[in-house]
Amino acid sequence: MSEIADASRHSVGETRGRAVREFGGQMIYLTAVEMLELLRTGQVGAVELLQAHLDRIEEVNPRVNAIVTLVAERALAEAREADRDLARGHWRGPLHGLPVAHKDLADVAGVRTTYGSPLFADHVPLQDSPVVRRMREAGAITVGKTNTPEFGTGSHTVNELFGATRNPYDLSKSAGGSSGGAAAALATGMVPLADGSDMGGSLRNPASFCNVVGLRPTPGRVPSPSPTTAWFTLGVPGPMARTVADLALLMSVISGFDAASPLSITESGAVFAGPLETGLRGMRVAWSPDLGGLPVDVETARVTARAPEVLAELGAKVEQVTLNLSDAEDAFRIYRAWYYALSYGGLPQEELGANVRWNVEQGLGLTGADLARAERLRSGLYRRMNAFFDTYDFLLAPVSQVPPFPVDAPHVSEINGEPLPDYLAWMRSAYWISVLHAPAASVPCGFTSDGLPVGVQIVGRPFDDMGVLRLAHAFERATGHGARRPALG
Repeated sequence: MSEIADASRHSVGETRGRAVREFGGQMIYLTAVEMLELLRTGQVGAVELLQAHLDRIEEVNPRVNAIVTLVAERALAEAREADRDLARGHWRGPLHGLPVAHKDLADVAGVRTTYGSPLFADHVPLQDSPVVRRMREAGAITVGKTNTPEFGTGSHTVNELFGATRNPYDLSKSAGGSSGGAAAALATGMVPLADGSDMGGSLRNPASFCNVVGLRPTPGRVPSPSPTTAWFTLGVPGPMARTVADLALLMSVISGFDAASPLSITESGAVFAGPLETGLRGMRVAWSPDLGGLPVDVETARVTARAPEVLAELGAKVEQVTLNLSDAEDAFRIYRAWYYALSYGGLPQEELGANVRWNVEQGLGLTGADLARAERLRSGLYRRMNAFFDTYDFLLAPVSQVPPFPVDAPHVSEINGEPLPDYLAWMRSAYWISVLHAPAASVPCGFTSDGLPVGVQIVGRPFDDMGVLRLAHAFERATGHGARRPALG
């Protein structure tokens, strides 16, 4: 981390310290909304704010391994320019001067972007991905890239290039994945906002494991143009943050129509700039503790069982339901395998990790009948859930079936003594929801007896992303679990 120390010596000068004196070490844990207000009113400069985050990265990243490519010099140059703009009265956009990090699956022009794969160890893109471009156009300052498993494969952030990202609440545990680097960076105060992506829980699972918030948007809400998989809806980009209000802020920037994405939703991102406060009186919430019979770790079950009580006390009508989402199993696996064969089947298989190779092999073995069955299963499930959402406004369920597991384990192999068939099976509570074409948020719900975070999942009807955020905001404010920080100093 000498890059940070060297950069700081010749960049900050006597302007540094004003906000540090006023806010102390807690400046890094202010919300993004609060940081932006300090920037806008001149109480903090962009350089000063960035330096506080660079100091934090230097302090904790060696233990957590969340940020794998750091661009401190570039970030400081951008922060100086942001301060000059502020001095001229020019406000670039909703994220002006705010430090952010991008998942190492998202292209950042001029910055090493590896996708977690040795095949792309020295890859430097020429263009920003759409999410990165929108964040930068809104004034955000990129500090670096966050760790991810190879091509985002699996909900455990580890790869051959950078190793494992560790859970800030217990360094012997996994941070989840595949946006584990983003979640750990947020939880430790390295950045106030980060982007992620979610196919089978890659936003929601690490948010749950690291006591932060993440939103899997309705497919098309955040554009994701692709030259090969433009109509694929299981994988979506989305926001991660420490508070729901900050999620909404980032959604207001990264969502909105893009003609390059054929499924892009035309509604403007301005919808997410609206008020989050809402009354829950009369709201109908379905509670499913196991999503239709999935095994759930006893500690996870204990913690998440409190969630329906919280919403009921806020005025919602909460009813426990028995769901049958089992058709999502084959639909997800078939579509996922097809995606892997299409996206990575042309790469040298002997140089790929075992998980990616396995997914590609599954895809290459598919038949037309398999794809037809997946489409039939998913279409029927969508129709049934459409009727379900005529009765209920939201579905409440565990995000993950287990709490954070040992970082040295490749994946979860059993739950409550029940063996699991492969590395995907422990993620069903997340990837069954992915099939529904619905927005879903992960919100801190509490802690195990060992102090490990557990999140609850709020699922809304398709296209009601703002409704999900409003309910998540109410739950967050009622519980306060997200304010508990990891004890890393």
